Amino acid sequence: MDLAYLRAHPEHLPTFLTHQRIRETPVSGGDICAASRLTLDDGHSVFAKTWPERAARPLPEGFFAAEAAGLRWLREAGPVPVPDVLVALPDLLALDWVEPGEPTPEAAEAFGRDLAGLHRAGAPAYGADWPGFIGALPQDNTPDPGPWPDWFARRRLLPYLRMSVDGGALDGAGAALVEQVVERIGEFGGDEQPARLHGDLWPGNLLWGADGRVWLVDPAAHGGHRETDLAQLALFGGPPHLDRITAAYREAWPLADGWRERVPLHQLHLLLVHTAIFGAAYADAVRSTARAALRGPDRATVEG
Repeated sequence: MDLAYLRAHPEHLPTFLTHQRIRETPVSGGDICAASRLTLDDGHSVFAKTWPERAARPLPEGFFAAEAAGLRWLREAGPVPVPDVLVALPDLLALDWVEPGEPTPEAAEAFGRDLAGLHRAGAPAYGADWPGFIGALPQDNTPDPGPWPDWFARRRLLPYLRMSVDGGALDGAGAALVEQVVERIGEFGGDEQPARLHGDLWPGNLLWGADGRVWLVDPAAHGGHRETDLAQLALFGGPPHLDRITAAYREAWPLADGWRERVPLHQLHLLLVHTAIFGAAYADAVRSTARAALRGPDRATVEG
């Protein structure tokens, strides 16, 4: 099987894999899916994702279709490189391989500018035209005209707060802090028109390529607030050269006053997703981030 055959007959890929007619090398790094590098007969490399056979939960219906839709939507916008979707089957996703490289300040600055361009491409509404997932959890992408604070509370904070509480990962005191953020969410300011977001932009979903560019992978793409992508990028220690990324972004498209004070608000979504998936290990981060967010409305008029 070569690349041309794969593009023409994507449905044949599982059969070739089952009969070991393609060289397959495991790839580490994913928390949800099993990943591998496939080497085709013409030497072309492909990145493939499947649902692990021994996963704790079954493959959600539409999981890989949602990721493929998000990748295509981000890719069509142009500025930030996104791997091409080669195969999107119910139980398998295959993308063009991106050779990993080393982070550089130059790549970081180019990525900051390109991310601003991606966000400027916009979205017709908050949400998306396809059902969403973040990690293995469903994400309600029902298109919504906003305003953004109400949408963010209803579709990105409260659902994962409920999951975290119901799963025993977050106690009553922690839940009360998040509920206070929701009650005051209209005080944060910074409302904007929907931007085209990656939606799960923690540093592990940046791929520093050997071509000197920064690629976007594993999206939970949708229309949202552009500050959300930037805030998520700063989680878990941030990527290399985060200051260069942020400065280049702000030069290309300045952020609204008070953006620094809104960072914890935007980070709460992904942290609640982590408590819902991985449990109480992230509960302290949720509590401290909610407290920081609650300090934000009182300072949100300070220029960023």
